[in-house]
Amino acid sequence: MNANLRTDTSSAQRIFWSALDDQAQAQTLERPAQTVAEQTRRTVAALIEEVRSGGLEALRAITQRLDGAAPVSFEVGEDAFAAAEAAIDPALKQAMVEAAARITAFHKAGMAKPYAVETAPGVVCERMIRPIGRVGLYVPAGSAPLPSTALMLGVPAQLAGCREVVLCTPPRKDGSADPAVLVAARLTGVGRVFVLGGAQAIAAMAYGAGPVPACDKLFGPGNSYVTEAKQQVAQSGAAAIDMPAGPSEVLVIADAGANADFVAADLLSQAEHGPDSQVLLLSDDAGLLDRVEAALATQLAALPRADIARRALSASRLVQVESLEQAFAISNRYAPEHLILALREPRVWLPKVEAAGSVFLGDYTPEALGDYCSGTNHVLPTSGAARAYSGVSVASFQNFVSVQSASAAGLLAIGPSAVTLAEAERLEAHANAVRLRLQEAAR
Repeated sequence: MNANLRTDTSSAQRIFWSALDDQAQAQTLERPAQTVAEQTRRTVAALIEEVRSGGLEALRAITQRLDGAAPVSFEVGEDAFAAAEAAIDPALKQAMVEAAARITAFHKAGMAKPYAVETAPGVVCERMIRPIGRVGLYVPAGSAPLPSTALMLGVPAQLAGCREVVLCTPPRKDGSADPAVLVAARLTGVGRVFVLGGAQAIAAMAYGAGPVPACDKLFGPGNSYVTEAKQQVAQSGAAAIDMPAGPSEVLVIADAGANADFVAADLLSQAEHGPDSQVLLLSDDAGLLDRVEAALATQLAALPRADIARRALSASRLVQVESLEQAFAISNRYAPEHLILALREPRVWLPKVEAAGSVFLGDYTPEALGDYCSGTNHVLPTSGAARAYSGVSVASFQNFVSVQSASAAGLLAIGPSAVTLAEAERLEAHANAVRLRLQEAAR
C-alpha cells in the first residue's frame, strides 16, 4: 500500500492525493462493495433462482432464514394500515405530509409534456407520454426503516399515473411492516404493500411469486444485494430498473472557511446508513481536515449507530488536494451519489460539476434536507453510475412514444431521402416500401 495512504480501522483514512501513484489513486476511489462483488453475484443468483422455482414457499423459507420472520400474509391488509395510522406520532405524520407536498411541487414542475412538430410540409412528428403500467417500489428497512423512500418513489409514480403500484419493504421480527412506511405508502396512493425484503423481494416483483405480481419496472435503493438483484433481473429481461442505487455515499468539497462540525455531521449522516456506505472529504486546507477529523471523533462517540458509522468510516477518506480545481476533477471521476459544496461561493463552482446524483450548496444545505423534505428525490445513482444515470423523477415512471404521420405531399417531399439512405445501407426492402408509395403519390 502507498505510504501516503494512512489507514485506521476505526476512522476515515487521511490521504495526500498528489503523493499517490495512479494505482493508489484508483484504490482511493474504489467503493467497498466492489471487494465482495463476485460473492454477492453468486448469492443473489441463487436467491433469484430459488424464488423463481419455489414461488410462495420459497419466499416463506427465505424470509424465515434471512429475516428471522414468518409473516402470516406477505400482503399488508387494511387492518394493518389502520393500525399504522393510529400508531405513528402525529408530528411524524405531519412531517411526512409536508414533505410529500414539497416533493410533489418539485417533481410536478419538471414533468415533461407531449409535443408535435411539422418537420417538413405534410410530415408531423409527435411524442406522446404514457405511464408505465405496473411498477414495483422497494423501500429498505434493514437497520432502520425508510418511510422517506416510500415518499420519494410513491409521489412521482402517482404523478405519472401508473395503473398499479406495488411496494415491498422488509418485515420486522414480528412479521409486520414498519407503520411509518405504511402511512407514507398510503399518502402517495400506493395500492399494495408486501412485507418482503432483500434480493428475494426484487426477484418476486420481477418474475411474480406468490401474491406479488410481476412488474414492468422496479425502483428503489438498497444494499449491495438488492442492487445486484436489480441488475440481474434487468439483464434477464424480466423487468426494467430505475438505476444502480446501492449503498449510500457522499463526497464533500470544503474550503478553509467551512464549518468543521457541519462537515463532520454530513459525513456521519451517510456513514450511519450502513457499514458498506462510503464518505469522502476533499479539501485544499490541511487545517480544515484536522478540524473535521477531530469533530468526527467527538460526534461519532455520541451516535446511537456509532458502530455502523465506524465501520463505514474504515473505508472512507479525508483527502488533501492541491486546489479546488483538483477536487472537482476527483469528484467528477468518482461521480458521487451526493455532492456537498461546503464553499464560500458554492454556486460559482457549480459549473465544474459534471457527474453527481444531487448537489447541496453551502453551509446551510445539509444532505439530510434532500433525504427528507427539500423536494428533490433521494433515490439517486451510486457506485459511479451518476456519470450516465439521473435520479428518480416522474419521467422514470413514464414511456415516451414517438408518432409520425405523412400526407402524400409529405411523402413526396422527404421520401427520396429515405430511398437514398436505404440504398446506401443496402436495405432494398426499406427502399421499396418508400418507392411504391412515391409512385402512387405522384399519380
